[in-house]
Amino acid sequence: MSTSLLFFLFFSVLAIVLVATAIGLNLLEARRKKAVKNVLRTVEGKTDDVPTTKILITTDNENPLERLASDFKLAGPLQAQFLQAGLSWTVGQFLLFTLLGAAAGFAIGWRFAFLVYRAPSIAACAVAGGALPFLYVAFKKRKRFSAFEEQFPEALDFLARSMRAGHAFSISLEMLGTESPEPLGQEFRTLFHEQNLGAPLEVAFANMLRRLPLVDVRFFVSSVMLQKQTGGNLSEILSRLAFVIRERFRLRGQVRAASAHGRMTAGILTVMPVALMFALLFIAPGYLQSMAKDADGKWLILAAVIAQMLGYYFIRRIIRIKV
Repeated sequence: MSTSLLFFLFFSVLAIVLVATAIGLNLLEARRKKAVKNVLRTVEGKTDDVPTTKILITTDNENPLERLASDFKLAGPLQAQFLQAGLSWTVGQFLLFTLLGAAAGFAIGWRFAFLVYRAPSIAACAVAGGALPFLYVAFKKRKRFSAFEEQFPEALDFLARSMRAGHAFSISLEMLGTESPEPLGQEFRTLFHEQNLGAPLEVAFANMLRRLPLVDVRFFVSSVMLQKQTGGNLSEILSRLAFVIRERFRLRGQVRAASAHGRMTAGILTVMPVALMFALLFIAPGYLQSMAKDADGKWLILAAVIAQMLGYYFIRRIIRIKV
C-alpha cells in the first residue's frame, strides 16, 4: 500500500471522527439547553398544557411530523411518555421510527404472506412494525418505574434519618439526589433544583407526579403537603410510609409466586403451537401447505391465529393480579 493512500485513509478517518465528535457535542449541548429550558418553565409555573397559537405551531424550524402531531394534539401525551420513560426522543423522531417500522412490516408482509392472504399479512406486519417504537417506550417506562419503586422505600428512610439529624427538608432532598442511583437520584435532583430555583413546592411536586404517576409517589406528595399545612413529625410519617411500601412489595412477591404456575402455563400454551408449526414446516413442508391451499383451510388457519391471540389475552387477564 502506497504512502499517499495511507495518508488519505488516515485523514479520512480523522475527518469522520471529528465530524462525529462535533455532532455529538452539539446534541449534548442541545439536550442541556432543553433541560434548562424545562426547569425555567417549571419555575415560572408553566406546564405543557399551555395553549399555543397556530402561528407558534407552524414555525419553519418545526419538523412536519411534529407539526402534524401538534395538529392532532398528540405532542403533549407523547412527550409525557418520553419523559416518564427517561428517553430524550422528540415527537418527530418517534413518528419517523413508527413510519420506518410500518414500512418494514409492509415489505415483510408483502414478501411472506404468513396469514394465507397477502392483505391481512401486510396489515398485521405493518401494524406490528409501527407498534415497535411504542412498545419500546412502554418497556423503558415500565423498567424505569420498577427500578424507582424498588429504590423508593430506601429514599424515604434516608429522608427520615436526615431530618432526624437536624437537616431541613430541602437539604435532605439535595443529599438524596446527590447520593442516590438512577433513576431515583435524577428525579429528586430535578425536584430539588426546581424548588431551589424558586418554584413553589406544590408546582415541583405536581411536576414530579407528572413524571412519575405512581401510587407510592402520590402517598409521598400527599404526606409532605399535609404535614406542611397541618404540622407534625414528617420523619415519622416517612418512616411509616416506607414500611407500608415494603409490606406491599412483600405481598406482591407472594402474589407473583402464587401465580407463577399460571404465567408459565400461558407461556407454554402460547409458544407451543408456534414452535410446532415451524417444526412441521421443517420436517414435513407439504403438510401445512396443502391445508393453506385449500379454500376452507385458509380460514381455519386464520381462525387458529386469532383464537391463539385471544387465549393468551384472557389467560394474562386471569393471572395478572394488581396489588
